[in-house]
Amino acid sequence: MKILGIGNAIVDVICRVDENFIKKNDLSKGLMKLFFDYEEFDQLLTNLKIEKTVSGGSVANSIVALSQLGNNVGFIGKISDDNFGIKYEEGLIKENVNYLYSKKKETLPTGTCLILVTPDSERTMCTYLGVAGKISNEDLNTSDLKESEIIFLEGYLWDEGEPQKAFEKAILNSNKTAMSLSDQFCVDRHKTNFLDLVKNKLDITFANEGEITSLINAKNFNEVITFGKEIKKHLVITRGNKGAISIINNEVFEVEAKKNLKIIDLTGAGDLFAAGYLHGYINKFSPQECLDEGTEMSSRIIQKIGARI
Repeated sequence: MKILGIGNAIVDVICRVDENFIKKNDLSKGLMKLFFDYEEFDQLLTNLKIEKTVSGGSVANSIVALSQLGNNVGFIGKISDDNFGIKYEEGLIKENVNYLYSKKKETLPTGTCLILVTPDSERTMCTYLGVAGKISNEDLNTSDLKESEIIFLEGYLWDEGEPQKAFEKAILNSNKTAMSLSDQFCVDRHKTNFLDLVKNKLDITFANEGEITSLINAKNFNEVITFGKEIKKHLVITRGNKGAISIINNEVFEVEAKKNLKIIDLTGAGDLFAAGYLHGYINKFSPQECLDEGTEMSSRIIQKIGARI
């Protein structure tokens, strides 16, 4: 297998609602609310008509895009043997992704992100992580890890305890390990551990400018470049309308952002950039071509709704 992704298995449940639904349920339009009480979350979902379900999650989005680009890929994400768990598994299999997790009935339900689309096309999200964040080293098959050229990990999934043990097992048994820092909140929460991963354990790190700047407490972007050269790893940084760079050992490569795009939805931009870049990397593209491929994929996805090409 070329790439095996390990991340949060989240079912995106898309429903159309009117403005009154957002106000009535005390939601902040256009933002994401994290639910910790499943009964409260389930009550919100009960009276809605589901328009579409998508097997989501950050690394899962990247893995699906890699499959669409013709690569042999797999994914491990924890689900329960429930209605949404079945839909999640079916969704990935439909995209020709090898789903390497054997679901069973869990205490917690499958992770779900309710995406509420109002008539103005604004997306308001309600997320219940459920069992998704409870991955353990027992959920990872050593032979699956060793038989993959690259393991791609999701920063969102990292946490002390069982998820940390799962990360350690994945890294120990991988041929190469890549990881997305995922979100600045994740970086700030796990800064010491993430810095150790980036400097000492990962072969390839994906981050946006805000995440990497926060990770190393940089005052400017020149300090980021200096850090990248010092660690002598493979660091890939997206910079929004400033384009993207990669730092490989002492070399710096750069690509400009595409101009005159009709930007509709930024959902999945980083996920699809990583997919394009990794597609280039595993198919022996030059560093510059990898950046070009990542930029092409992210440019395509932000001109449509959702995180699927």
